[in-house]
Amino acid sequence: MSATAARREHLDALAVALLITCCALWGLNQVAAKAALADVPPLTQAALRSAGAALLVLGWAKARGIVLFERDATLRGGLLAGTLFAGEFACIFVGLQFTTASRMVVFIYLAPFVVALGMPLVARGERLNASQWVGLAAAFAGVAWAFAEAFSPTVAAPSRQWLGDALGVAAALLWGATTLAIRATPLTSASAEKTLLYQLGVSAPLLALAALLSGESWPASWSLLSIGSLAFQTVVVTFASYLTWFWLMRHYPATRISALVLLTPVFGLAAGVSLLGEPLTLRLVVALVAVVLGLALVNRR
Repeated sequence: MSATAARREHLDALAVALLITCCALWGLNQVAAKAALADVPPLTQAALRSAGAALLVLGWAKARGIVLFERDATLRGGLLAGTLFAGEFACIFVGLQFTTASRMVVFIYLAPFVVALGMPLVARGERLNASQWVGLAAAFAGVAWAFAEAFSPTVAAPSRQWLGDALGVAAALLWGATTLAIRATPLTSASAEKTLLYQLGVSAPLLALAALLSGESWPASWSLLSIGSLAFQTVVVTFASYLTWFWLMRHYPATRISALVLLTPVFGLAAGVSLLGEPLTLRLVVALVAVVLGLALVNRR
């Protein structure tokens, strides 16, 4: 049965369960990455994550008979998307050295707003209405207020928290640019496996090179926490949850799926506070509410 024939018009119980699971996993991802930083340097960790997940995608495609290497004019778009993907995760992993996982997950969820702003340049039929502009303004205002917290003398924040926050914003810009690059090139018609493999296969050597040039050393020892964290990021998040997301996008209405993604920063904030003991400040809560409200308005039909 083709993807079109199997497409549902409404979210059923399976779709809702899978979406909520994906959102929870994506929210935990920053927590897992930060937990492993004690043993594995950031760029090395990101490179290993991409390389391991790329091998899993190759194995998955081979087992299912999915052709990945035919000539289809996607090479340029794939290289661009992979390079942007590498930059995004370099910013996230390096930024987690300076800011909390709960703050990072709120900042990187500016990405959907970057896509909303850029889509009119990619598809002329895409235009923001009044409520969507309100959503954009609310989200950016909330994040800006939270960002200013790093410069407040009344807040007991790390001295370079502003740098981690700024890298989170940069990661959001790169994530949004990656999505736009996929939509604007022939890559938009490629299979989910090929699109994901481009991002992982290109980012792995770029991140490894960046780790080498920055002087990162191979971990002297691996704790069970670091091994489990890297395995979780590679197998569960980067491989399984991303392929699940692509399957959902092929079988269910994109607008209804996107509406539930606003749960991710909520899960991320809760995970950072509960699992890592990170501070929960009023500014961060306001930023979270603003981002969730903004996502709801931007994804409103």
